[in-house]
Amino acid sequence: MTTVIGVDPGLAETGIGIVQGKGFQINRFAFDTLHTSAGSSLPDRLHRIYSRCLEILENQKPDMMIIEDIFLLEKYPKSAISLGKVCGVILLAGSFFKIPVYEIPVREAKQILTGNGNASKMQFERSVRNMLQLSQPIKPDHASDALGLALIGLLRYDLKR
Repeated sequence: MTTVIGVDPGLAETGIGIVQGKGFQINRFAFDTLHTSAGSSLPDRLHRIYSRCLEILENQKPDMMIIEDIFLLEKYPKSAISLGKVCGVILLAGSFFKIPVYEIPVREAKQILTGNGNASKMQFERSVRNMLQLSQPIKPDHASDALGLALIGLLRYDLKR
């Protein structure tokens, strides 16, 4: 049985998705969102994300972690810098437990799960929901994205074996 954690990084909200199974057979899954307060300092927010990731990794003991790669919105270049810092502490948490960590660009993730690299968030969420056989939407979006990343990791991990 393979356990994969997917992470959709964000300073305000970081999505966490966990799937366990083999290939297309999902035995269990869970998701959550880590929140940080805009009123807290950047170091405190990063520490909170790092600490929670360590707790989750220690409890779940995953075989692999998949994180959404950093992207740049030309209108908001500073957000890419903040996102890079968040990704850094998540990568560090994975390294602490010697877990293989892979970064996947958002377009690639969309292409894998929906067949369309330009799919909307709604289309991506629907694909994740269908794979998990859920009738209700997965909320918030960060959790759905993280579950999608974890599913991709599970498929790729089992294909490499």
